[in-house]
Amino acid sequence: MSPSLGSLQNDGRVIIIGGGPGGTGCALALHTLATKLGRKINITVIEGKTFEGGVHYNQCAGVLSSPLPTLLTEKLAVPFPTDLVRETVQGYILHADNQSVRLVDTGENSTALRRVHFDAYMLAAVKQRGIEVHSARMTGLEFLPDEVRVYTECGSSQADVVVGAFGLDEGSATLLSRQTAYRTPRFINSVVTKYHPPLDEMEKFGQFVHAFLPKNSQIEFGAITPKGNHLTFNIAGKNVDADVMNSFLESDFVHNVLPPSYPKNHQNELDFTFFKGRFPNSLASNFYGDRYVTVGDAAGLVRAFKGKGVTSAIQTGIRAAETILLHGISKSAFHNHYRNENQDIIRDLPYGQGMRFFTLLLTRLGLMQKIVQTAQNSPILQTILFDAVSAHATYRSILSKSLKPNTFVPILRALLLSAKM
Repeated sequence: MSPSLGSLQNDGRVIIIGGGPGGTGCALALHTLATKLGRKINITVIEGKTFEGGVHYNQCAGVLSSPLPTLLTEKLAVPFPTDLVRETVQGYILHADNQSVRLVDTGENSTALRRVHFDAYMLAAVKQRGIEVHSARMTGLEFLPDEVRVYTECGSSQADVVVGAFGLDEGSATLLSRQTAYRTPRFINSVVTKYHPPLDEMEKFGQFVHAFLPKNSQIEFGAITPKGNHLTFNIAGKNVDADVMNSFLESDFVHNVLPPSYPKNHQNELDFTFFKGRFPNSLASNFYGDRYVTVGDAAGLVRAFKGKGVTSAIQTGIRAAETILLHGISKSAFHNHYRNENQDIIRDLPYGQGMRFFTLLLTRLGLMQKIVQTAQNSPILQTILFDAVSAHATYRSILSKSLKPNTFVPILRALLLSAKM
């Protein structure tokens, strides 16, 4: 390994491509850790979106959960933005066909906020530390023997190492793929919109997120999340689009939980704005190498089925920063340290992918409603479903609990009875 690929020392240079949670988390972690180590390094964040004022958005339901508050305060020295919280999530109501079950959060409640406000808050914290932020898009990359040159709409900059925190942005991913062995993770699409009911109806709606597993083969899952003065709708699936979202919004199972003011035919009476996004469900190929590392969605380092995208982005951004400053910027350093630190996510991916497959299969066969019905009288099964929906536990632990006799036998009995009907 070349000495230049060791841990970043004084006057070392880092360029972070992307100013979302992964990018800002990495920038703040680099600054905090470098200060503790007595090193002065140069950090630049490149972000083409303008979050302040809600000019641009990252498509996300905006539900934040543990251990995010701890990561912000202890690892980044940034207070959790309690003033941005629109709703404290008390739990979830899971719907499958005509059956539903209330899943109460008995631990540390999640919070719901507007994702654009959180992104603006994190980017402002970066600027307050004196970290340079370029409001531009990356247009090119060159990997040279002793540095990386990054081109933007405003010019070019040089770095010792580049951090890819660009989510699933096709342009940035393509540019990195042309210069390295990096390849994007597999992904599914999402569509997000919102609705503002009268405030008295918002109060009656409550503080529970409604999660849906519809039979519609185009939708893997849907959700309605309360956020103070409005409801956020989101659906996810391989080929979801505006038509699929309209179908979801007009379905009976959605209308049954919405406030009375919501019109039966929303397309004729409401003007919805739809936002389309994507999120990964597999690991990216070669998500690190000499002088580059990717974090969060760009690396595919998220739960394979649902949830905790913001937390995973910040967590992996912190781990990338620690590797850069303590171990090195070579492929071997990232392999031995960054990859190892992310084994909690990587090892759980196959379990999440397996649960995703069986959940979809049971839903399409109309059997998921039997599991939901069984859960109505089973506190143990309610806990398992809550952990799966909320992302509060690993899929490995969820499957382990599911296979215990006191949980598995009632589920199997319900499915067998359903098959006989």
